[in-house]
Amino acid sequence: MAAARSGLMKILILDDDPAIRNSVRSYLEDYDHVVLQAANGVEGLDRLAGNADIALALVDLNMPVMNGYAFISLAAKSYPGLPLVVLSGVGVLHDAMEAIRLGAWDFVPKPIVNFEVLMHSIESAVEKARLIAENHRYQSHLEEMVRVRTMELETANERVIYCLGKAAEFRDNDTGHHVVRVGEISLIVAENMGQDPGFGRLIRLAAPMHDIGKISIPDNILLKPGPLSDEEWEIMKRHTILGCEMLHFDPAGEKSGCTRALLKALEGQDDIISMAQRIALCHHERWNGHGYPHQLQGTEIPLEARIVAVVDVYDALGSRRSYKNALPEGKCRAMILEGRGSYFDPDVVDVFEKHYAQISEVRNRFAD
Repeated sequence: MAAARSGLMKILILDDDPAIRNSVRSYLEDYDHVVLQAANGVEGLDRLAGNADIALALVDLNMPVMNGYAFISLAAKSYPGLPLVVLSGVGVLHDAMEAIRLGAWDFVPKPIVNFEVLMHSIESAVEKARLIAENHRYQSHLEEMVRVRTMELETANERVIYCLGKAAEFRDNDTGHHVVRVGEISLIVAENMGQDPGFGRLIRLAAPMHDIGKISIPDNILLKPGPLSDEEWEIMKRHTILGCEMLHFDPAGEKSGCTRALLKALEGQDDIISMAQRIALCHHERWNGHGYPHQLQGTEIPLEARIVAVVDVYDALGSRRSYKNALPEGKCRAMILEGRGSYFDPDVVDVFEKHYAQISEVRNRFAD
């Protein structure tokens, strides 16, 4: 129900006694208010349904067909902003209190000896309704402001995370599109593995940080055009632990070590940074347990890392680097299928293959 304008109001009176209705109507019309009448609760609900601008209802309790209690109960639920003022007989205060419990706002005793008391109750109830409506508008505006600011903050955080991922990728790829593709394709795989939208959103944002540890790898190793020596390879493999440590925050300033124990502690933490840590640490683990750095096996490897492992290798094989040429797309696809059940989670590979057309489209859309 809309609150009435200051002054003129449309008021509904429900009473089975025509004399009371007419006396109240006559008084209110002297103040230029518009008065609608109803002889029972059913008629009252009909009046409400056809008049969205009713400012207040005066309700008798003892009426035929539908009494005031039933009317108040229904009207309070259907029109929560509508003030309902009970017209209660003298000596039945407990009836008025029951009506207030059902949703009435105030009560005025009958017979009405002093109409100024009635007008005071009407004006007080309408003013209360105005203040409540104003507060609701303020709360809605405040909630909208918070929602907008929260979205702005999330967008800013996402941009920072995205830039972190690209910072590592720029070390050996001058476009940075690899991390974009890894995020988008990981989302496709996650969605088609039945993961909820929250998981999909997180992996899309976290996956681009999988190689952030490469920032700490010396150029002479990261960009070496030929094969790495055993010593150089051990340094290169440390990018998994280094990336995890870069993303780890410890208020005490202690290094995490990014051990299996830390991985266990990160389980169930569904925020971007925690997922990014798990991916950075585990995306080179292998389904058969022959990966690094912790030789995790099967489902010991977090699902998000198992997804990124497939996506990263697929996209890296098809990307040119200073130390290698890009392989044909068919060869990249075939190598992923060859790794099913050894390097890669069979379920992830099956989803990858089933939705390959969609994945290939992402590669074309974000081509280097």
